Formats: sequence, structure tokens, C-alpha cells
Amino acid sequence: MTISLYNTASRTTEELRPVNDGQVGIYVCGATVQGEPHIGHLRSASVFDTLRRWLLYSGYRVTMVRNVTDIDDKILLKSIEEGREWFAHAYKYERAFTDAYDALDVLPPSSEPRATGHITEMIELISRLIEAGHAYPAQDGSADVYFDAASWSEYGALTNQKLEDMELSEGTELRGKRDARDFALWKAHKDTEPITASWPSPWGRGRPGWHIECSAMSTKYLGSNFDIHGGGLDLRFPHHENELAQSRAAGDQFANIWMHSGLLNVGGDKMSKSLGNSVFASDLFDTFSPLAVRYFLTGASYRSILDFSNEAMERSAASLERLQNFLQRARQELGADAPALPDVSDSYAGRSVDVPAEFAAALDDDLGVPRALSVVFASVSEGAKLLDSGSDRAELARIVAEVELMLDILGVNPSAEVWAGSAADAKAESALDSLVATMAKRRAEAKAEKDFATADALRDELAAAGVIIEDTADGYRYHLGEG
Repeated sequence: MTISLYNTASRTTEELRPVNDGQVGIYVCGATVQGEPHIGHLRSASVFDTLRRWLLYSGYRVTMVRNVTDIDDKILLKSIEEGREWFAHAYKYERAFTDAYDALDVLPPSSEPRATGHITEMIELISRLIEAGHAYPAQDGSADVYFDAASWSEYGALTNQKLEDMELSEGTELRGKRDARDFALWKAHKDTEPITASWPSPWGRGRPGWHIECSAMSTKYLGSNFDIHGGGLDLRFPHHENELAQSRAAGDQFANIWMHSGLLNVGGDKMSKSLGNSVFASDLFDTFSPLAVRYFLTGASYRSILDFSNEAMERSAASLERLQNFLQRARQELGADAPALPDVSDSYAGRSVDVPAEFAAALDDDLGVPRALSVVFASVSEGAKLLDSGSDRAELARIVAEVELMLDILGVNPSAEVWAGSAADAKAESALDSLVATMAKRRAEAKAEKDFATADALRDELAAAGVIIEDTADGYRYHLGEG
């Protein structure tokens, strides 16, 4: 098989040529654990999990490294706001991210290094940059150390920019920098920060800059030259640009292919803290099943802008329900003849079927999930005809195995044990919504006719069943009561 991926650095689709035959090394920028995970984090995790599963199916051994940034300016600020030690704050939200990944059945990484566990490697890398003339201690006598952007002629290569064309924010201060576009490799400890958030270094006590963390951790676990560096498109500049510059300047070839998952809009607007429209994992899973969320995140081209809305989720849920219904009907029909479930833990080695050629061609071509899903639904249509006719059980079993294998590679196989109960929960929730909507309509009609006794009786009937309905300016809302 030949797998081709879009390389952000070259702006072309390139054939994957692993540094080590038969093995692919992937580094994905993980969470900066300052707060709750949001849907943008979940999209990136889902995209690279799908890539990993496809590589495993394709016969590669995959080393997936996903870091945890557990020391950072924002973590220090947020920990003060929430009233806890910075390391306890970081660990709290690291667990929240892990729970969200697990909920989506994202495979655990091969390694998940924390930044605070790799200070030695970061200091060594900074020292190499200073010795090579590409970094310098701050000129103001502090313990800051900066990368000299002008010293590296290839700076801006990842994002196709030139240093001289990069605009500076108004009011940018030089402090100890030679040039305002230089960036921090090491940050001096400040009296306003806890001493526990600093480490000794040749330049004085301090902590690493964000960019140096990923350069040091990726090369420690994958070597000075590895196959794929991934992350969200929002990380392309300055984070990944700076990573690439400092790593190459230190003498590392670094990543061969840079992959970026697309941004996420909410109701047509870019999701951002400033707009207050972030969709957090905890709220998302309260409203939709994790399987439906994973299907929504997986279904579009990974480089496209994904627009989140309740309507988009409902469309995804409807498509997923079609798959669920077919597989449930088929497995009931086949009984003991139903095929074994695919198993990603053994790289699908024990599979009884292969994926269709069209499915493979779609994923080989820059992880073309929408095309791959069209193949899945074509197989489902074929299987549904066999179910309706009641003929050729052996062929039906083959199609079920084929469909479940394809869906498992995409991380959305509703038959998988990890989703046990998810389909039933989703159907129960849909049924409850329908029943409450019917009674809410009858209640609204009674109130319009000033039949308040009937309206109150309907409300009390719902309450007796544990459903609390509330009137709002936009109609009604409901929640399940306690107890």
C-alpha cells in the first residue's frame, strides 16, 4: 500500500516514506492542561487516532507520542484563579483530558510525556542552540534565553512567511531580546510565581518556554528524524513554526511530514474564548452520546473547517442510527453465525475479511474519510437487501464483518464493546425527548385556552415520572429530577 498525506510544510500531498521500514513515529501536540477539554481538542485527538488505526491496519508498527504541557503561563494564572497549587491544577485537567479521550475510544498513546519530566533534555537542547549561535542569554541580566530568529535563514518555512514581513503587535517590548521577533526558550523565575514552578539552569532559575518543550520531548522518544508531527491548525504559527526552526537549527532533521487538523466553528463563528462559544467535552457528553460525537468529529475531511451545531449533530446521529440498525438486525439474524468483532489491539491481524479496495484507496489518499464512509454505506445497502430477501447468510456475515472492520478503523463501530449501552442510551434519550415534546405541546395548548388545571396536571404528571419541565422565553426546557 502507498499512503499519501498532505504535508503542511511543502503544501503538497506526499507519499509516506517511514524513516524506519515498517514503523511510523508520530508526535502529536497534546493538551496544555489549564482547563477543561473542548470540542477542538477532541477533533484533533479523533483525527490522529483514525490515522493511527489506519496505519495499524496497513501493517505498520506505530509509535504515537502525545505530550502533556503541564507548566505554562496560563496554568500558573488559572491555578491562582481556581485556588490550588499549579501542579494540582495541571493534574486535575490532565485527568479531564484523559477521561474525554477515553470516552471517544481514542487509543492510549505509546508514550505521554509531561513537560515537567523533561527539563534536563530541554536545557541540553537550549545549550546546543547557544553553542551553535542560534540562541542567546537575555541582554537585561535576567535568566531568560531567546532563540535568535534572524540567525536561522529558514525561519518561516512552515507557514510560508519571511521574517521581515512578520508584523509585530503594537507595544511589543524588547526586554532582553535583540529583536522583538525572537522567542523565549527559557523563562526566568519571577518573584510573583511559586518557586516550585522553576528549575535550576546554567542561566539561572526558571522554566522552559512552550516551544522548546515539544522539540525536546519529540526527539527524545522518536529520534532526531521522525515521520509525522501533528496538531490542530491553530498551532501552526507560532508554535510549530518555532519548533521547526529551533530543532533544525540545533541540527535535528525533525519531522518529515507536518499534519494539521482543521479549525472548528460553532454556529458559523470561529470557536474562541473571546466569543464565549467554546463547546466543552463535559457539556457535549451531557447532550450527545460519545459515539455520536466521535462520528461527527470523524465524518468530515480532517483538513476542513468543521461547523458544530445541534442540527449537524442530529444529522450525524441519524447516519449513525442507520448503521446501528443494520448491524443490530444483521447480528440478530445471523445469531451464532455472526462474525467476531474486529480487534485493533492486535492491529486487526485476526480479521476474517479485508476492507474493500475503494475504502483503502480513500484512506490512502490523505485520510479521505468522507469517501471511505460512502463505501461503508454502500456495503450497508447491499447487506440490507440480503436481510430483506433472507438469502445468502454467508454473504451477509461477510458484509457485517467488512462493515464493522471499516467502522472500527474509523473509531465508530457501534458493535464494539466500548460503546455498549451508547446506542440504547441514545434511543432512550430520543424517545424521552419525543414524549416530553408531546406533553409540552398539550400543556402549551391548555395554557393558551386558560385551562391551567390541565396544564398543571400535565406538569405534575411529568414530575411524578422524574421529569422537571420549566417554562422559558423560548418555549420550555426539561431535566431529570434527583432521586
